[in-house]
Amino acid sequence: MELTFLGTSAGLPSTTRNVTAIVLNPQNNQTGLWLFDCGEATQHQMLRASANPGKIEKIFITHLHGDHIFGLPGLLCSRSMAGCETPLEVYGPAGIAEFIETALRLSGSWTSYPLHIHEITEGQVIDDGELIVTAYPLTHPVVCYGYRIEEHEKPGTLDAAALKAAGVTPGPLFQQLKRGETVTLEDGRKLCGADYLSAPRPGKKVAIFGDTGPTAQAEALARDVDLMVHETTLEAAMAEKANSRGHSTTHQAAALARDAGAKRLVMTHFSSRYSAADCQRLLAECQSIFPASELAEDFLTLTV
Repeated sequence: MELTFLGTSAGLPSTTRNVTAIVLNPQNNQTGLWLFDCGEATQHQMLRASANPGKIEKIFITHLHGDHIFGLPGLLCSRSMAGCETPLEVYGPAGIAEFIETALRLSGSWTSYPLHIHEITEGQVIDDGELIVTAYPLTHPVVCYGYRIEEHEKPGTLDAAALKAAGVTPGPLFQQLKRGETVTLEDGRKLCGADYLSAPRPGKKVAIFGDTGPTAQAEALARDVDLMVHETTLEAAMAEKANSRGHSTTHQAAALARDAGAKRLVMTHFSSRYSAADCQRLLAECQSIFPASELAEDFLTLTV
């Protein structure tokens, strides 16, 4: 999987940071892109990041605050005006359908492609056979979710040397055995693929948090993930202010990453009060608790 940050600012944009949006490229056998949140001017950021809006197949909205959804009507319309006919699925909290439908109706707009809007609740959102997405409720003034994205287990490695020793030459039989199937050789022998496969490999896991203060659900959302994306809206000394508004500090995000067993923490959603130099100080605060902390910037791309 690959993540590209299109916006990393909280509340309002700055000269160097746009408001929240993240593009996920699932890769594997999938050719489409997924978008998590869609703040104002996300489509402009996509142009600069060479992310084709026509390739967006799924959009996941964490909550209905403007800095996470005000770019959505424009993106939907631009996708249509470009002649895109690929279906689009939008997932988000209750109210997302009314927001989209009202914006399109009042502006006299429409989509040239099938648009399906799903209002979600806690629990599994999708399982497309390759990726499972689960929504976890967070702590914020409005209903807000975090999304856990998990790849299905990968098949184990085929023991090619053992198969060759058994008289099987590389080719179609290898593919069948790789799928765990039983094959019959020309001499009548039957070979079971499971006997020649190593243990399945666990898939990659990513947690993308919406806005949240400390919450009991957070550790389950982030448990053992390869990459955890979490807001660090304010510095550690401003915990009372951050939490009263449904946000987290550097120390709180870092402690969660440590306690949940995450491999990496990517900090995002920074208050516009912080300059680039200030953000380095926020990074140091996180790293003092969780050394594998990284600072998100607009157009940063990470491979998981």
